[in-house]
Amino acid sequence: MAEIEEAVEQEDDAYALDRETIREVRDAVDAEDRDRLMAAMEPMHPADIADLLEQLDESPRHRLIHMLGHDFDGAVLSELDEGLREDIIRTLSPEVLTGAVRGLESDDVVDLLEDLEEPQQEAILEALERPDRIAIERALSFPDGSAGRLMQREVVTAPEHWTVGDAIDFMRASLDLPEQFYHIVLVDPRFRPVGQVTLGKVMSSDRVTPLKELLEPSYRTIPATQDEEDVAYAFNQYHLISAPVVDEDERLVGVITIDDAMTVLSEENEEDLLLLAGVGDESIADRTLQIAKVRFPWLLVNLGTAILASLVIAQFEDVLAAVVALAVLMPIVASMGGNAGTQSMTVAVRAIATRDLTGSNGWRVVRREVMAGFLNGLAFAVIIGIVSVIWFGSPMLGVVIAAAMVINLIVAGLAGVLVPICMDKAGVDPALASGTFVTTVTDVVGFFAFLGLAGLVLL
Repeated sequence: MAEIEEAVEQEDDAYALDRETIREVRDAVDAEDRDRLMAAMEPMHPADIADLLEQLDESPRHRLIHMLGHDFDGAVLSELDEGLREDIIRTLSPEVLTGAVRGLESDDVVDLLEDLEEPQQEAILEALERPDRIAIERALSFPDGSAGRLMQREVVTAPEHWTVGDAIDFMRASLDLPEQFYHIVLVDPRFRPVGQVTLGKVMSSDRVTPLKELLEPSYRTIPATQDEEDVAYAFNQYHLISAPVVDEDERLVGVITIDDAMTVLSEENEEDLLLLAGVGDESIADRTLQIAKVRFPWLLVNLGTAILASLVIAQFEDVLAAVVALAVLMPIVASMGGNAGTQSMTVAVRAIATRDLTGSNGWRVVRREVMAGFLNGLAFAVIIGIVSVIWFGSPMLGVVIAAAMVINLIVAGLAGVLVPICMDKAGVDPALASGTFVTTVTDVVGFFAFLGLAGLVLL
């Protein structure tokens, strides 16, 4: 099995799965020895199993899943990349999938059901206990990408008049506490949250202490319809550990914990990185044809912008023919402008995502980037000017490329900030196409400035 052999050849000693374990899994799948496979995978964390599956090609991956059968751990699905998770879900039989989902928390079940076709969703919902099914259906009724989809329904609540002793006795007697939780949410008679208390304060306080005296100062509620990006921002901005989720009547419907919020934040960062490269939500598990289809549109856009830059060059054919050295130096101006523009754009896109770049400080950031481009332009103008004089023996050629360098780096700083800001104002994700437009601007301006100045000075 050459595919699994490739997965074994991992040289990073810090990797969570050691090579011997992966080799043992490989040999067990190769020999179709289920007992040996279960023994090898028994100590693995679900995240490690997900990593293993992501390294395997389709055929060995499917064989491993079929060998696991009803012992497939549903927690693995929560750890998988979205594209690969869809493939795994299609591979699992309805019975195995239903059994795997039953042990998951409600937010993880919602996350999985979003990727399933309606018949599969119905099959899993029918297999769940009635309270769980109602909770999941309620969560699915909220908009996609909202706090209602992100939250988990398992919440530890207490009436606002309870003491620490009441809360401890309740938790000790309860049989269905969440597997992990950080706060007890205090609610009024209408089940509206009025505050929350950390477990640390509960455990360190006297039994007679009223819970209302231990309320968290950073407490805030999250509307169920709030966008998950805004939720992640709130958790990061205000250092929240968990936050109650409320419906339109301010009644408690769930809770969002920091692990879910940070997952959203991580996914947003990854999405921005992929969009900057024009590859969308592509993953390493995608098929070749699917990858090609995703990449084609932006490659087509790049082709169009490249043709636009070439049309600018075509206007200066006589200049290029007269001074051949221009053809040698021309890519330097475009490359420096493109890189400088990308630097400014990356900072701007990230600042917009974290809400550090707003209308109130936009022009200050623009001025800063323009000034940085001017200073770097002067520095590199001196360097490339001297190099050009030494290389081609023409002082005026050095002056031309030095001036073009300053102009293009100023424009790069300006475009690197203005393009993302304009796209954000237009309601378009600034990470989606900023790179293409910024590069086009720097190429066109760089070529035009360099060749235009050359035509005026050298001919």
